[in-house]
Amino acid sequence: MSGAQPQPKAGMLRIAKAVFWSFFGIRRKSDSHDDALTIRPHQVIIAGLIGAALFVLTLVLVVRIITSQLAQ
Repeated sequence: MSGAQPQPKAGMLRIAKAVFWSFFGIRRKSDSHDDALTIRPHQVIIAGLIGAALFVLTLVLVVRIITSQLAQ
């Protein structure tokens, strides 16, 4: 036994929050450090892809709504 404690796993909400704030480029140093200890790289990649897809789909939806109202 090396005495090392197992690292806690991050939940989906914590991962989503970290990715959301990273899109804005705003993050407290203490939160970034905690995230680095608990969030695995593959979790960030998957959450980032989902977040980017939601962002693009939201933009497409907003543009369609605006253009459909202008065409009337």
